[in-house]
Amino acid sequence: MSHRRKFIKQSLLGSALLIPGVSTISEAKATSLFKGEKPLILSTWNHGLPANAAAMEKLKAGGSIVDAVETGVRDTELDLSNLSVGLQGLPDREGITTLDASIMSGDGSCGAVAFVRQVKHPISLARVVMEKTPHVMIVGEGAKQLAIAEGFPIEKEELSPNAKKEYLKWKETSQYKPVINIENHDTIGMIGMDAKGNLAGSCTTSGLAYKMHGRVGDSPIIGAGLFVDNEVGAATATGLGESIIRICGSFLIVELMRHGRTPQEACEEAVKRLIAKNKNIKDLQAGFLAINKDGEVGAYAVHPGFNFAQATLKSNVMIDSKSHFNG
Repeated sequence: MSHRRKFIKQSLLGSALLIPGVSTISEAKATSLFKGEKPLILSTWNHGLPANAAAMEKLKAGGSIVDAVETGVRDTELDLSNLSVGLQGLPDREGITTLDASIMSGDGSCGAVAFVRQVKHPISLARVVMEKTPHVMIVGEGAKQLAIAEGFPIEKEELSPNAKKEYLKWKETSQYKPVINIENHDTIGMIGMDAKGNLAGSCTTSGLAYKMHGRVGDSPIIGAGLFVDNEVGAATATGLGESIIRICGSFLIVELMRHGRTPQEACEEAVKRLIAKNKNIKDLQAGFLAINKDGEVGAYAVHPGFNFAQATLKSNVMIDSKSHFNG
């Protein structure tokens, strides 16, 4: 905790913008302030602030950009106040917490795990898949076996107190009606660039609350929840995973940037395509976050409410994303 507080406190700009009432800045202002700064770390939602701080500290200590994006989201996986990431997250409709995660380097190396139980840090297990196996994704019991073989502690399977309280309340009706910007923001996605321009990204989640047992969202699917290419840029997604999978959202954004779109233009186009491919759009939230090789940033969502954290060596601030619908 202390290293995160120290990082934020040392930032004159960041500390000024993180006090109540002025905790966010506009996307346009952020672009003008931070364009081209390296290293640069971006992550989704409010929990991105401490995650960014942990990632930046890792870079400052000499870690690689892959080390940084792993370290950053590990911080969120341990956050007991967070009910959408980690073993403390809300369970599926059977009362079981299952986790998904992915990690990717700009050279194309990638790894993912899905439907994992009793592993505190699925992002680190995803990195094992990337670096120590010939595969990209390992799921369920196989992922747990890999975790045991690699010395990961297997945690007792029980709901956190907050998750248990919410689950028992849900069981009174057992109705599945996600609320946008609450149940729909079931992820932390992080993308980053080091001082040399190398890119990497990570994504980890406990998935939609009260999902069907065995459901897997976009977060562990390379090209949906996360995609990184050192030649072009990186993108990550958050929100209702099924809607993001249908358009291969993160891959789409990187390819649009490859063909000349700015990160902002690419994110906006991805949202337009997502809206065209999904029904009941008024009840669905999804958002995208992107960076290109020049350090330009883009973010866009279906509905208002999506925000992201952006960190440089000088600052760590929350930024409100633009959206297709304006509320």
